[in-house]
Amino acid sequence: MKKVLIAPVLSDPQYDSEQRQTSLVGLAKLATVEGYSQTEFTADHGRDVVAVIANSALFTREFYEAAEDLRIVARWGVGYDQVNLEIATELGIVICVAPVHMATVAEYAITQWLATLKRVYTLNQMAHSGDHALVRTYDAEGSTLGIYGLGRIGQHAAQRARPLLGDSGRLLVYDTRPDVAELAAELGAEAVDDPMTLFRESDAVSLHVSGDDTIVTYEQLCAMKPHASLINPSRGNLVNDADVNRAIKEERLFYYVVDDPTDGTREIHRGHPRIISTNHNAGISAESVARLDSMNAHQVALVLQGQKPPHILNEAVLAHPRVATWLQ
Repeated sequence: MKKVLIAPVLSDPQYDSEQRQTSLVGLAKLATVEGYSQTEFTADHGRDVVAVIANSALFTREFYEAAEDLRIVARWGVGYDQVNLEIATELGIVICVAPVHMATVAEYAITQWLATLKRVYTLNQMAHSGDHALVRTYDAEGSTLGIYGLGRIGQHAAQRARPLLGDSGRLLVYDTRPDVAELAAELGAEAVDDPMTLFRESDAVSLHVSGDDTIVTYEQLCAMKPHASLINPSRGNLVNDADVNRAIKEERLFYYVVDDPTDGTREIHRGHPRIISTNHNAGISAESVARLDSMNAHQVALVLQGQKPPHILNEAVLAHPRVATWLQ
């Protein structure tokens, strides 16, 4: 019997749901469903595997070459750094993502925006230490919010922010997409040509960008207002950690919020009262996990039944002779 390997997150009891159980039962009718725990897929893991619902484990060429029956790797999320997309395409393996947690990430960004305006983190620390002084806070209405990146999550965030800003507030957006002006107008936002405008004029900037490049350094941070905050629900590497740590200490901005733990280059932030780290949890909620489970299982089931799944990253793979053997 062929095997579908599923990531450890699908065995996490705190996120169990009716959708998950229904999805797994459906897959079990098509193949043997087995959990995996390794952080790297090698040639030793390839035998009889026809599909993988993957977390952030690394997929090697050796695995792809050994997995002669493999049709699909479905990413439990949207990141695909570790799946080696080019190798998978070369060898005729479909790579899918599950873009069904966009609203959840947008809600996280809006929550952090409001929390930073209201100085929630500082007030909590003060209250617990017995300091009952008043702190200057700010309203969302009438303020300026900058959104850097107007993809699916950025659009969701903009839609939620616009009513909170009120008629007197400004929503600034920056993106390199050619239709940014038209899209901004639909969202009640102003498109800007230079991201520095966001940092200079906004009371908070929220980053919604994919990729590995660092886009925020000391230069951008020095342009911010001292009371403003930077919110990063995307990837820690978008912001230079040494620069933002320095800028916070120099009172060039008030808060930095990053949805990544304090490890690697972010260890410098550990214990800092105005640098808020969360464990890459922005897209995770009871509801989003149920959607992720269902979408991944659905895409795997379609492929095992010879059909095209909806969220293929490597569309070119559909022309591969190996895919032609099973695609109806």
